[in-house]
Amino acid sequence: LTALRPPRPNPFTASTELSFDTPGNGRRVVIRVCDVAGRLVRTLYDGRPPAGRHSVGWDGRAESGVPVASGVYLVNLDSGGFRRTRKVVRLR
Repeated sequence: LTALRPPRPNPFTASTELSFDTPGNGRRVVIRVCDVAGRLVRTLYDGRPPAGRHSVGWDGRAESGVPVASGVYLVNLDSGGFRRTRKVVRLR
């Protein structure tokens, strides 16, 4: 089963870790951070992972490398029609 676990820690100041499970069926997994308006902040993962649990960190920076403002962000996992969203709070 594909799953996106809650971010830890949450809220966070410096970084947070996002864990996800995948059945390893060759499906592409994309994990993106968006703001509450749905705008892309950063793509954290885009690939076809093997079966098992995986994790990716987010250092609170946008694609450009600039630290994002304090606030609520949405972490979206998309994989072959499966979509899961988790909220994460950034504190500065």
